[in-house]
Amino acid sequence: MESVVALFREPQQARVALAALQERGFDRDHLGFSMLDAITKDTLAQQTGVSPEEGAPGGSGSVIRGTLLGALAGLALTFPVWLLLLLIPDTRVYQEGGVLAMLFGLIGGAGLGGLFGALTGSDHGDYVKLLRRMGVPPAQAERFYNGIKAGNVLVIARDPDGARANEALSIMRRFGAMRLEEATGGGRLQSERAGQDGH
Repeated sequence: MESVVALFREPQQARVALAALQERGFDRDHLGFSMLDAITKDTLAQQTGVSPEEGAPGGSGSVIRGTLLGALAGLALTFPVWLLLLLIPDTRVYQEGGVLAMLFGLIGGAGLGGLFGALTGSDHGDYVKLLRRMGVPPAQAERFYNGIKAGNVLVIARDPDGARANEALSIMRRFGAMRLEEATGGGRLQSERAGQDGH
């Protein structure tokens, strides 16, 4: 399986490219796209009959990241209170309460952060992981994801036997695939073609 990935500045360009790919015989089940604007995404899916890519699940990394960020946030909110109790002579007797507040802030923040991390991690929003599974090198996957975050449309064409990947790439370029530096500020490729092994 080879995958051709490209970014388009406008949904209209992506729609025309997807239509051209289907006209050339590419199965709609092997095509996909993604973008941040949910309403435009639904419209594009209806116009082309191509299902949007939802990304890969975030997994346990989201839980760990959420727990750490929550713990830091809880500590950041309670540490100034403890510091004020310590610095003001009349309130020093309450400094132990400030230490307990920091402890509860740390525990509570970690718990809430882990919960929200679990909720977001179950969402299919990890496009870097999705692209890497398709064989796109890590640095390119990050840049394609940055292109999506910048408001561009990601279009994917999968070629099961690898015989028509060049044709898919040519069609995408003909209908306005962006150069990556235009989308993310760096790089040289207009689009990425990669097999499952990254070559």
